[in-house]
Amino acid sequence: MHEQILIRIDVKYINYLNRIMEGYEYLGVVTTVKDQVGVLRIRVTPDTYKEVQDILENLPIEFEYVSNNSA
Repeated sequence: MHEQILIRIDVKYINYLNRIMEGYEYLGVVTTVKDQVGVLRIRVTPDTYKEVQDILENLPIEFEYVSNNSA
């Protein structure tokens, strides 16, 4: 069951990503895990997990998925 997505992005895009999720009526709630290196946690529900992944993968910014162990 998916309840979160961990990603790493350039820190200059943290606010941008947060605003994107706000624009999608908080399909995912963004919190910073390690703000100095741009690691973010996006809280999702099992119903919104795939949709949030699709949004992330269509953004014009680079990001990488981060495992729980390396967050």
